[in-house]
Amino acid sequence: DVQLVESGGGSVQAGGSLTLSCAAGRYTYKRNCMGWFRQRPGKDREGLAVLWIGGATTTYADSVKGRFIITRDKAKDLVYLQMNGLQPEDTGMYYCAADQLYGTCRDVLDFPARGQGTQVTVS
Repeated sequence: DVQLVESGGGSVQAGGSLTLSCAAGRYTYKRNCMGWFRQRPGKDREGLAVLWIGGATTTYADSVKGRFIITRDKAKDLVYLQMNGLQPEDTGMYYCAADQLYGTCRDVLDFPARGQGTQVTVS
């Protein structure tokens, strides 16, 4: 069920940066975990980053560690994914996801709420 709204995707040259944003949209539940995952052409969905709001910690996939940063603006109720050093293999659809389940975060691919995605193209 689409409940979140992503924005900020686009086209960028290799080595460039993009920052994706995620708004709550119709998801009004208290969120304990927020995250991002992607779907690249011909590949399985891949979890990228998780922010455990309750524990104030972040985790990253090895493929993006050191390049991507997940942050949250509590006042604006937005979650961001800052992506640096983008490469053509980062091309794909990027999705925001949320989970209200209390406790440590599960796999972002299991988060019940997600958005429609935003396209990122790196050339």
